[in-house]
Amino acid sequence: MSTERGRRMRADQAETVALKALGWLVGNEELLPVFLGASGATPDDLKARAATSEFQISVLDFLTMDDAWVMAFCEAEGLAYDIPMRARQALPGGADMHWT
Repeated sequence: MSTERGRRMRADQAETVALKALGWLVGNEELLPVFLGASGATPDDLKARAATSEFQISVLDFLTMDDAWVMAFCEAEGLAYDIPMRARQALPGGADMHWT
């Protein structure tokens, strides 16, 4: 996967990043319960909804709430720190951010 700045990420690449982020969260005993509580997801939802862009966006939204989480994930996966946000924006519906 290219990590060049300024280059638009494809949706399939973004999905891969989101699924890696989900896997990273599942493997993190401290953050997984926080994600489940914040998202309202259940452990069953992790499998059932993992392939949907809406759920993948929620994973990336959660991850990008804290710079330390982004850094830990990106370092574990060998990714540039901007990749999770670029992935979020490349997912269907991910570019539409409403902060009102």
